[in-house]
Amino acid sequence: MSEKDPATVPIEGTPRDTVHPETVHPETVHPESVERFRAALKLHKASGDVVRLDDNAHTAQAAADGLGITRAQIANSLVFLADGEPVLVMSSGGHRVDTHKISAAFGGKKMTKANADDVRAATGYVIGGVSPVGLASELPTLVDTFLAQFETIFSAGGHPAYVYETTFTELVRMTGGTPTDVAEES
Repeated sequence: MSEKDPATVPIEGTPRDTVHPETVHPETVHPESVERFRAALKLHKASGDVVRLDDNAHTAQAAADGLGITRAQIANSLVFLADGEPVLVMSSGGHRVDTHKISAAFGGKKMTKANADDVRAATGYVIGGVSPVGLASELPTLVDTFLAQFETIFSAGGHPAYVYETTFTELVRMTGGTPTDVAEES
């Protein structure tokens, strides 16, 4: 990492030799979906940075590997259909989601995993890039309480190659989500 190069900065709370991938600078041209997400962050007075990974991060493990963090620190944006209506579940990448728990949180509605077309229609983002805010429509949201144990977490940044550094508290505030235990028991 060069002192003169602002493109990379250390991630607070990660090993000292871990380096942030490219920080997203305002003057750089990014995909429209990333710009939409950045605009939403501004509206929510968010404090973290959007960063571009070297590779696409279609999975929590790929994102974690690219950031030098644990998979559990990745806030997955999962879209489900509750009796056919889209809902968002921000879950830790460290475990699977228990559909019985999310069904109970949404009043006992039948839960099914949304397909790629449903995800794009409900959020305006492709799978792997679904951000917690800047969605095509406002979605009822649950935020996994497991994420609260981490000082820093990361969510998708509007595109599979972009992520956003945030906190559990900020994620709950921005999404208007309900903190909920969604972890599948192992």
